[in-house]
Amino acid sequence: MSNRVEMAAQVDQPESEFPPPRDELGAPVLTHLKARLALMHPAYFALVMATGIVAISCHLFELNYLALALSAINLVAYPTLCALFIARAVVFPDRVAADWRDHGRAPGYFTVVAATGVLGVQVALLYDAILVAQVLWWVCVALWAACTYTIFTLLTVGDNKPSLAEGINGGWLVSVVATQAVSVLGLTMNGAVLGDSDVALFTMMVFWLGGGMLYLWIIGLIFYRYMFFRFSPRDFMAPYWINMGAVAISALAGSLLASAAEDSAMLAPLRPFILGLSVMFWATATWWIPMLVVLGIWRHGVRGVPISYDPLYWGLVFPIGMYSVCTFRLSEALGAAFLLWVARVFVVAAVAAWLLTFLGLAQRMLYAVLLTFRRPQTTLEPLPHAALEPVSDPTTVGVSATGGSQQ
Repeated sequence: MSNRVEMAAQVDQPESEFPPPRDELGAPVLTHLKARLALMHPAYFALVMATGIVAISCHLFELNYLALALSAINLVAYPTLCALFIARAVVFPDRVAADWRDHGRAPGYFTVVAATGVLGVQVALLYDAILVAQVLWWVCVALWAACTYTIFTLLTVGDNKPSLAEGINGGWLVSVVATQAVSVLGLTMNGAVLGDSDVALFTMMVFWLGGGMLYLWIIGLIFYRYMFFRFSPRDFMAPYWINMGAVAISALAGSLLASAAEDSAMLAPLRPFILGLSVMFWATATWWIPMLVVLGIWRHGVRGVPISYDPLYWGLVFPIGMYSVCTFRLSEALGAAFLLWVARVFVVAAVAAWLLTFLGLAQRMLYAVLLTFRRPQTTLEPLPHAALEPVSDPTTVGVSATGGSQQ
């Protein structure tokens, strides 16, 4: 009888009187963070790409306080993501190795290259830190070479290949963004990365043309996938906005190259060609915008797919900010001031898109923080109702915690 009363009294006690074992404290947050690290998408550096390009756009329109605030976030985000990527490679080397052979995840590593280039442009324009930008350019080139020839080689020689419908998506175009980022960063410094200015400008032109050719190869496959394979709402993810962003950064690189060609005896004869191709890239980016908006309405409005935070949404913010910057630079190269109003509209859109996506990220981070203060629940199995009833059989000695009789 005394055993039953004692157990019943324990069930009524508040949970705070049952502290979890010492080794379980903090276990939920560690488990959560480790799981997130294991599943971390290689394209997470799109956060730096998006934040950096929106900061640059704000700087061009003299929104200085906003530009500096975004830049400060980026200066923290870049090394933080580098540390997380290194930690993931150390803790989960098998997953990282598998990423490099995966048609869906491998192109995400090109965001590291593009983010490095965007960060270099950011520090050059906002802080006039040319030496830092030069170092970042060389890092960008090294990362570009490593990613380009490792990823494409592994995917080429791999035995297990998906169908075109399953393997291709807008994320593949980040390889174009990475290539053009090398050119944009070099041109932002007026080619001050190699000893000879003509050699530097010629190198930037080679990267620009190579990136443009790569865009034509990949976008042809993507458009073919659009038209001749079943396209479900699940297929239309945020990376498809890179369809526009990749050609927008191509327009930006061409506009900067056309402006630099005015003072170069070697490139001056090519300026009409460079400017014409840049306008074509810009027109292509402009064509994509209504198409992508309509597909987004179809996905979320018509087919009812809910909008929730995903790190891939940074791949939507970047193209909007890039379109603003490329339009601004094209207006300078052409002397077409009427294009500036288009750039102004898109800088507002880019800031709004960045803010909404950042709020989603902050919510996820807050969840991880709250897990730190959550105490693991130590529960006891509830006693069966019979265990709390008066004993009618004097031969019964007691009832165990699970309700079984003890003889």
